[in-house]
Amino acid sequence: MINGFVVIDKPAGITSHDVVSRVRRILGTRKVGHTGTLDPFATGVLPVAVNDGTKAIPFLDEGVKCYEAVMQMGVATDTLDMTGTVIRTADWLPVTREDVESVLMRFIGHLSQIPPMYSAIKQDGQPLYKLARQGQVVERTAREIDIHSLELLSFAPPFVSFRVVCSRGTYVRTLADDMGVMLGCGGALKELRRIASGPFEISASVSLEGLEEAAQLGTLESLSVSPYAALSHLPDIPLNDNGLALVRHGRSPEWPAAEVPVPSACNDGSLVRLTQNGTLVAVAECRSCGDDVPRIILKRVFM
Repeated sequence: MINGFVVIDKPAGITSHDVVSRVRRILGTRKVGHTGTLDPFATGVLPVAVNDGTKAIPFLDEGVKCYEAVMQMGVATDTLDMTGTVIRTADWLPVTREDVESVLMRFIGHLSQIPPMYSAIKQDGQPLYKLARQGQVVERTAREIDIHSLELLSFAPPFVSFRVVCSRGTYVRTLADDMGVMLGCGGALKELRRIASGPFEISASVSLEGLEEAAQLGTLESLSVSPYAALSHLPDIPLNDNGLALVRHGRSPEWPAAEVPVPSACNDGSLVRLTQNGTLVAVAECRSCGDDVPRIILKRVFM
């Protein structure tokens, strides 16, 4: 049985909730949840937490995402992708590869981005996409995002393929729409595939059919990403047997119960992994207490 994460290669045409329902049915457990939605038309990396993995979701670092996308030039839609209704068309023939490369460069860096109306962001308790379906367009607050890299993969007019590495909360649909405006012909997202989300990568993914086959063959463990591995961004504090016993009883260990000195990354308020023999025991917070040795405050126990 999986106690951690499985990286599903989500197919197009189903929701992230649909994927969770399928995983629950395949694995025979209710303790399943995804770490962040993908649009129904999108494919690729969808990390799904199973059993103890659900406890680790609040501590994940999925701040950086990687997508490969195809934009269709010469068209704009109400959803900013090709599943929506076309609201404008324009001539894309004058656009050159050099034009596209120049526009891509202008979107790299720290930006403000207005979320699309067709999104799950709530305004006054109502998801924006529900308002959009009623024909309403409301003012949205711009969000700060970071585009770390933006690479042209192919130029086959009217289609432009690109890879983007960006911060969490970036809407690639909006990025394509904005690029289309700057190119002067409009643009809408035709395909979107997530290649990575934090520590979860497409190379470690499995299809829903593959997961079902592994369940039948009893090879599910080979597909599992442990909570220990998923939280590898946290400083590691190995526990001795005394520290392990304390944590198992819900008591915070002192530094003598750890097998290492105070790590340099253990600043006031920072999170750490408490581990033993490569197994995650707990996530804890370092708290300054006026001397050189911070206190360890348990946040979540896994054993």
